[in-house]
Amino acid sequence: MTTITQPTSFEERLNQSKITPTMWLLWALSAGLIALDGFDFFIIGVALPFLQRDFSLTAVEIAAVAVAAVSGSLLGSLTLGPVTDKIGRQVMLLVDVAIFVIATAGTALAWNGVSLIIFRFLVGIGIGADYPISVSYITENVPSRLRGRMVIGAFTFQAFGAFLGAITGLFVIHIFNLLYPDSPQPAIQYAWRWMLGVGLLLAIAVGILRLSFLLESPRYYIARGEYEEASKAASTLLDEPINITPETDPPQREPNLPYWALFASGYRQRTILASVPWFLQDIATYGIGIFTPAIIGVLAFAREDNFMAREMASAKGSAFVDLFLIAGFIMAVILIEPVGRMKLQIIGFLGMAIGLLILAASNSLGDETNITLVFCGFLVFNLMMNAGPNSTTFLLSGEIFPTSIRASGAGFAAAFAKAGAVVGTFALPLLQNSLGTATLLIVLSLLCVLAAIITYFYRIETGGRSLEAVDQVEFTQ
Repeated sequence: MTTITQPTSFEERLNQSKITPTMWLLWALSAGLIALDGFDFFIIGVALPFLQRDFSLTAVEIAAVAVAAVSGSLLGSLTLGPVTDKIGRQVMLLVDVAIFVIATAGTALAWNGVSLIIFRFLVGIGIGADYPISVSYITENVPSRLRGRMVIGAFTFQAFGAFLGAITGLFVIHIFNLLYPDSPQPAIQYAWRWMLGVGLLLAIAVGILRLSFLLESPRYYIARGEYEEASKAASTLLDEPINITPETDPPQREPNLPYWALFASGYRQRTILASVPWFLQDIATYGIGIFTPAIIGVLAFAREDNFMAREMASAKGSAFVDLFLIAGFIMAVILIEPVGRMKLQIIGFLGMAIGLLILAASNSLGDETNITLVFCGFLVFNLMMNAGPNSTTFLLSGEIFPTSIRASGAGFAAAFAKAGAVVGTFALPLLQNSLGTATLLIVLSLLCVLAAIITYFYRIETGGRSLEAVDQVEFTQ
């Protein structure tokens, strides 16, 4: 008589499991705030011209408004990632929701530039906290064969949020054009509040969804030796009775590491791979992304004298090119497993560089050709960015560290990336004035090439491996 050996560890049971309704719900919870991140990220670019006139902002103040949320995200990722490893994913979800709703309300009700900067900084802290929470939540609770696609699928909602932000801006500008066709002043004073107010409504909706279901990661309990709690969480997750014991899942399977282990010899290369290419990518992603409406306005609609007409045209252009952010993510979901993380990241960085060079070339040609090249450059940049590094960097940050420092590693990588985003959002408008748009775009393209080179030399492929097996993989240098 043949004896069939049943999987005994949580890792084995998880990897052989189908996608349960609980897994889908956890995935939706993680995707929700990622969508808000995308919405906030792009709506501020549409709102900035109105804010500039309403609060009489200087160039430095405009940069500060744009960079406030990114700076908060840096702080949130860096500090709240380690906290997540200490107190758990579930508790941090509650804290994260509260921060985001309160701060988003403050941005819509801001009374001057300083108050707006403060509240947007708090919004950023909420967004920053969500990066390590979300990527840890998904990677720890889905089968390894589907991990890449589900993580990137959740991150795809950043693009949907961005597109919704562009559509919201377009709709609000259109409404004010209809209501006040003879004067831009009402739009200058109130249109940006409407735009940011939609973000508040979305934050409340996501908050209600998140509060409706809370479940801690079984891996988190296992790493802490809390087997009764791990069994309950695993039974809910896998939709079947699970009994986790020290015999089936000994805690020594994964080391209990302190935060500083991220920079020790065993994990230093992984920290570099997770953070440095993401840093270089975010210089370009946030610098180009937040100011997409402004860049389109400069490159394609600079001769339009009417303020409302120019902003309407820029918003329409932003909505159109944002569609290719979504298309890029769809490509990543399809290609991430057959092609692999490292190849997609390298090809994506090189594609971003080509898109930026096309944008730079558009600066010196005639009007009709100029507009064609502007949109061609944005399409290539957005498509290759999301098909490659914007997807893979987020995914890798949650795959290459052990459970005890997974949120810490993902948080550090996201924080380091947001340092690049600070450079992109604060320095790029100033450099644009001194270097010119074309030269600045060429510099950004070189940074993308550098990121591809670093990815190659520090590459490690995690596709198709369990999280335990990933920890044993050697670098391919």
